[in-house]
Amino acid sequence: MAFCRNCGTELSPDSAFCPKCGTNTAAGGFSGPSGNFKVNIQERKIAMCVILSIITCGIYSLVWFYYMVNDLNTAAPAPEDKTPGTVLLLSIITCGIYMIIWFYNAGSKVDQIRTMNGEAPSSSSLVYMILTLFGLSIVAEALVQTELNKVAAIPAE
Repeated sequence: MAFCRNCGTELSPDSAFCPKCGTNTAAGGFSGPSGNFKVNIQERKIAMCVILSIITCGIYSLVWFYYMVNDLNTAAPAPEDKTPGTVLLLSIITCGIYMIIWFYNAGSKVDQIRTMNGEAPSSSSLVYMILTLFGLSIVAEALVQTELNKVAAIPAE
């Protein structure tokens, strides 16, 4: 079973292009025959990121957030994606309001990744948004990073 790397649509084995978004599947646009969705992102130690965020009074949390946005954009690309720098800047300028919106949207990207890996979607958008709304964005970051680490840990075929 193969899935489009761009939109997650299931592909037939002989398709050269995704029927939904038109991605060229011959140019590495789909996952391997095992259905494991693999992209080149770095696995991060969540405990270390949390500890560094606490020690630096949240400064490392912003760095972690930047890399997490980049990895999520790589794992589940969408045409309307903003760059990690733009997301971070908008989050700072709006005093975290944009971060709440971003985490809500990140939930749908996480569901897309889970679908591409043959797992059931988790409908976690609301959980991420509520955690961020109540000042627990570090927990939301850890949850998103857990999903990204699953993708990073899949061996290349």
